Amino acid sequence: MDWIIAKPDPALVRDLARSLDISGTIATLLANRGIRDSEEGFRFLHPKMEFLGNPFLMRDMSVAVDRIFAGKEAKEKILIYGDYDVDGTTAVVILRKALEMLGAEVSYHIPRRFLDGYGMNSQVVRQAALDGVRLIISVDTGIKAFEVVETANALGIDCVITDHHLPDHGLPRALAVLNPNRVDCGYPDKNLCGVGVAFKLVQALFMKAGLDRHLLSFLKIVALGTIADVVPLVGENRVFAKIGLEGLRSPVNFGLKSLIKVCGLDCRSITSFDVGYRLAPRINAVGRMGGGGQVVELFSSADAERSRHLAGEMDRLNRDRQQIELQILKEVDDRFNATPDLTKEWMIVIDGDSWHRGVLGIVATKISERYTRPAIVIARENGVGYGSGRSPKGFHLLNALESCCELFDRYGGHAQAAGFQLPTHHIVELRQRLSAYASQVLDEKDLQPRLDVDVELRLSDLDDEIYRQMECLSPFGTANPQPILAARDITVIAEPRVLKGKHLKFRVEQDGKSFDAVGWNFAESHPQILQNKSRVSLAFALTSNAYQGMTALQLNVKDIHAQ
Repeated sequence: MDWIIAKPDPALVRDLARSLDISGTIATLLANRGIRDSEEGFRFLHPKMEFLGNPFLMRDMSVAVDRIFAGKEAKEKILIYGDYDVDGTTAVVILRKALEMLGAEVSYHIPRRFLDGYGMNSQVVRQAALDGVRLIISVDTGIKAFEVVETANALGIDCVITDHHLPDHGLPRALAVLNPNRVDCGYPDKNLCGVGVAFKLVQALFMKAGLDRHLLSFLKIVALGTIADVVPLVGENRVFAKIGLEGLRSPVNFGLKSLIKVCGLDCRSITSFDVGYRLAPRINAVGRMGGGGQVVELFSSADAERSRHLAGEMDRLNRDRQQIELQILKEVDDRFNATPDLTKEWMIVIDGDSWHRGVLGIVATKISERYTRPAIVIARENGVGYGSGRSPKGFHLLNALESCCELFDRYGGHAQAAGFQLPTHHIVELRQRLSAYASQVLDEKDLQPRLDVDVELRLSDLDDEIYRQMECLSPFGTANPQPILAARDITVIAEPRVLKGKHLKFRVEQDGKSFDAVGWNFAESHPQILQNKSRVSLAFALTSNAYQGMTALQLNVKDIHAQ
């Protein structure tokens, strides 16, 4: 890969190092993450609840809060309408708990992916009216639910929409629309995900009710949804993630305990990596495999045995999901091997018969990462194509879909992730038009794999104190990636070993200081190291490895350059 070495302003780095009493390396990392002064740096390094913004700055918040309290006083039935991913289900969990604490009569609906489809459904609203519901609050959905809201209005049901997805042209005619991304909303933090917006509503409700002291207990669940939704972990999201992860060290919720245990994460500190790659996939597996409210039931359960059963079922569903994903990836690889030109298109669009819709996004992510270009994966079923796309940073996928919007029955998403539904006879035209669009937006250098490197240094610069300070920047994620360091012209001092046929482990030395280096899925670099007489340059993340009661710093290799 091409290494892009960051070059922050030296004066800013010196000022941050001096004012915050940190090393130049850590000051460089802060500058690389957009920190521009010591106050901002302090808030980044020491997130606190008091740094959260006033929720009433969000457009329509006062209207939403007043209507909810009016509904509670009138003993009206309130329905929370959620989504089936981690963001949506965790938002349901916290809002339901908050409304119950306020004394409201509340129920919830989680759509089933293959029966109800994505987004709000008018039939659910009609049934809610029959059940006596007078107020619907959406979470992580609803910003484009124009017809559904009109149905609710006609049935005498008020709607409060809470969402973070980009609005379309105009807003639904709901009583209140809470979304920091609506053009007329002055709320300063635009990076909140669905559970983040739901939490701001809870915060506002509790401020009015004098229950602010209970807000901290919600952040464990808020952190799960925030990290899983891959939103930038800066601003309020950083507060949610940092404090929430600290709370996960000692969970009291039976469901959380059971899920953490089934992931093998009990008795240890949980990181953003653990959430993204262990906890979240098991929660997401419920929705991906067609389930509904099991996640809400898990986190609401007061029965330890029931919680263990639900967590075990999520674990099983996740294993099933992994097998289905591998089968589709094999089909895709076979197609690419037979027709290599498919991988050279500006934008990859690949389709297959009856591919499981629940894993399309994961497959698209892996294709996009492997070939460094936007990728869309489409499942064909009975004349309908269900698509999911992912794209590298710098390519706005939703804009690409909007360039041929007339081909879709429905579509939506973000800059780097989107989904749609269309007639299968439009797939050929879609492939042609998206590739043409991408060719106008991208150039050859955009398709070259690249690695952003924070700091170039010597191995002798690394020690336990530097690692400790780097960990103060965690949790890592979008907009705050794990720091990537680079060291050039270092010596391999032990014969590289291939582990499990695909990983590489070796030991390196520079200036008399040595470290173990591990390259996950780097077995193909074994001959390269040997041929270059043990001299290499490495880009890596600094990690700590515990083994037999001992801990030692280790280099987690991201790229290897021959000398």
